[in-house]
Amino acid sequence: MERITKKKAIEIIGTAAALLVLFGIIWYVSSSVKKTPLISEDGLEYAKATVVEIVKGNSGGNNTGEGEMAGSQDVKVKITSGSHKGKTVEANNLNGYLYGANCQVGTKVIVQISAYGDVINANVYNYDREYVMYALIGLFLLILCLIGGKRGIYSAIALVFTFICIIGLYLPLLYEGASPFPLTIAVVCLITIVSLLLIGGFTKKTVCATIGTIMGVAVSGIIAMLFGKLSHISGYNTEEIENLIYVAQNCKLQVGDLLYSGILIASLGAVMDVAMSISSTIQEIHDRNPEISKKELFKSGIHVGKDMMGTMSNTLILAFTGSSLNTMIMIYAYSYPYNQMINMYSIGIELLRGISGTIGIILAVPFVSLIGSLYLKPNK
Repeated sequence: MERITKKKAIEIIGTAAALLVLFGIIWYVSSSVKKTPLISEDGLEYAKATVVEIVKGNSGGNNTGEGEMAGSQDVKVKITSGSHKGKTVEANNLNGYLYGANCQVGTKVIVQISAYGDVINANVYNYDREYVMYALIGLFLLILCLIGGKRGIYSAIALVFTFICIIGLYLPLLYEGASPFPLTIAVVCLITIVSLLLIGGFTKKTVCATIGTIMGVAVSGIIAMLFGKLSHISGYNTEEIENLIYVAQNCKLQVGDLLYSGILIASLGAVMDVAMSISSTIQEIHDRNPEISKKELFKSGIHVGKDMMGTMSNTLILAFTGSSLNTMIMIYAYSYPYNQMINMYSIGIELLRGISGTIGIILAVPFVSLIGSLYLKPNK
């Protein structure tokens, strides 16, 4: 018992030390990037504020459909953060669909402040949603930890690591001109290894799931890139291309392969889920029946995987469908001709994302089954 406890303690200390080293590397990479300012921020500030008076109500406004009025307001706000904290200023509020807010006394907002000497110009930028967003994240983490227990806590740590890895390592390296596809493969490997080690521990099933996940995601990306080239679709055909080109002109960003890199990141979670589930099942079958043959173990993995293929494929396809719902409604409402619709860049991109990601899920099943049977039964 003492030996197991000591081994577990070594694993925990080793994992914590490795995470600290990784966080240190990520912090170093993130802090070493020198970004080129794309807009002038002299005297410009976004600060929190509370509406204390409605000077002039909505004029020329239309109902937004959500019970709010779109129009113009003049309001007085008390600034509660930033360099002008404590000051009360008059702000213009152009309440539209994307910006502004339907201000009432007490409404928490974000104001855009332009200061020139003692003159302060303020505009209501949007609602202050910070606390609501953090409350939602907190609720998610609470449910994850309460229902998942210790595994849920490890899963939460893995999610935090994934977020930090994307924001602190992946994006800065892309900005500095790293080739998107190889970089994404490397980041996928790092996220997969850390996440599955935290969730599954230092076990054989973790090794099998990790290798299977990386293989499935890599094949998904290769298929996306191949068919993207054949159909003349790349990162230059996305809706954000105008802004991305402007960014690329001021840094070393390689725009063309960003689309394929995004597909790798998007499919990682679903592929990881399938890989870990199959790997856990294979190890449990092997532990209950150590005499099972390599062939039977492989068949068991495939059998379990068949049940998961449909549900997980639907999960990924429906996720991409949901993200393109507005486009689909426009196509339906305007009755686009088939030849126009099937050759739209937006449709091609969503098909490329959804189908190549789903192929990664499907191929993860035989990958993990084969790796698991070979690893658990090396001599039979």
